[in-house]
Amino acid sequence: MPGKLTKRSTHPFFVFTHWVNAMAMLFLTISGLYIAFPIINGFMGVARGTHFFWMFVLLINIIARIVSMFFIKCACEQGGECVEYDYKNWFPQKTNRHQMWPMIKYYLFFKKDYPITAKYAGLQKLAYWLSIILTFAIAYTGFALWGPTQDWIIFRIGNEIVGSLFGFGGGDGLMAMRLIHHWLMWFILIFTCIHGYLANIYGPSASRLIFLYKDKK
Repeated sequence: MPGKLTKRSTHPFFVFTHWVNAMAMLFLTISGLYIAFPIINGFMGVARGTHFFWMFVLLINIIARIVSMFFIKCACEQGGECVEYDYKNWFPQKTNRHQMWPMIKYYLFFKKDYPITAKYAGLQKLAYWLSIILTFAIAYTGFALWGPTQDWIIFRIGNEIVGSLFGFGGGDGLMAMRLIHHWLMWFILIFTCIHGYLANIYGPSASRLIFLYKDKK
C-alpha cells in the first residue's frame, strides 16, 4: 500500500485549490442537471448564471494550480523529507519509472503487492492530466453553446465541425455540441467518484490532508 502522507506532501495553497475544485464541481453538477432536466419551473436563469459563474471559477482555479506547481515546493516521495518544485510530481520520475502497467494490474487485482511509486503513481499522473484536458474540453463545449460566445470564431468553427461530423443540429452543430457537453459531464463525474474511492481506499489520511491539511500523528 502507499507510504505515509505528511504535510510535506502538499501545501496550503493546494488545499485551497482542491476545495475550490470540489465546490465548483458540486455547483456545476447541480446547475447542469437542472439545465438538462428542469423538473421545477422558474429557476433556469439562476441555474445558467450559477453554471457559468462556477465554470469561470473552475477554469481560473485550474490555471492557478498549474502555474503554482512551478513556484511551490513539496515532497516528491510519500512520507519523504526532501522537497522539490511540485511540477516534478506531474511528470515521469525515476522512482516510479516503468510502474504504469504494474499499477494497472494491481488495481485490476492481478497483482498483490503495491508497486513502487513516488508521490503520484504513473496512472495517477495520467488521470490528473486527463481530468485537466477534459475540464478544458467541457468548458469549450459550454462556451460554444453559450449565447454571448457561441458566435466567436473559435467556438463557431467548433460548432460547424461538430455539425458536419454528426450531421444534425440544424447545420450549426449546437445539438451535437450539447450532447458532447452532456456526456463529458458524466465522464468527469464518474472520474471524480473513482478518484474519491481510490484516494480513500486505504483510509481517510489523503482526504484529511488535502481538505484539512492535517496528517495522522
